[in-house]
Formats: sequence, structure tokens, C-alpha cells
Amino acid sequence: MYYKFSGFTQKLAGAWASEAYSPQGLKSVVPTEAPPIIFATPTKLTSDSTVYDYAGKNRVPELQKFFQKADGVPIYLKRGLPDQMLYRTTMALTVGGTIYCLIALYMAAQPKK
Repeated sequence: MYYKFSGFTQKLAGAWASEAYSPQGLKSVVPTEAPPIIFATPTKLTSDSTVYDYAGKNRVPELQKFFQKADGVPIYLKRGLPDQMLYRTTMALTVGGTIYCLIALYMAAQPKK
């Protein structure tokens, strides 16, 4: 038995071999005519576009040099005290949450009195 995708039911449906090997969206003859023009007016040239002046300078090269320095400090601690505080807070919350989950699991496993 052969199957084809039904565009109406959005499911596979039984079909003859000739229908299964000729999907709905494909046609054997390709038109040789050019497609019609969609827009009647010409598009805007790139030289006519507005140039935006950004307020700050590009700091990416400086930051790349800073973060790629081989000083033995992990990338997530390169900026000093703010990164250390964020890292330690994240680790404390992670350990605290794990302990809380284990306590809740232990309490849920105990039978009610």
C-alpha cells in the first residue's frame, strides 16, 4: 500500500502508486516564463539610507585582550570583586537549594503519623 500526505486532513492517507510518487506541491513541467514583478516602484538604494552615529566607542578589542590574558584566573572571575560576589552567591544558592530539596524529599518519604 502506498501513502501520501493529505493537505486537507494533515495526515497520511492511502493512495495509488502514481499519486504517492507525484507529491502535491511538485509538478513535472516547469514554466519558462519569468515571474511577475511584485513591486511597481524601485527599491531604495543603500546610499540613501540614514547613517546612525552611536554614542560610545567600540570596546570589543580592549575586552578581548582583557579576557584572553593568560593570568590563570577563570573567565567568570576576570573582573574582580563583582564577579566573585556573583559567583559565590550563585554557589551558595545552588548548595542551599540542593539541601532544601533533599530535606523536602526526606520529609515526603516519611510516613504520616
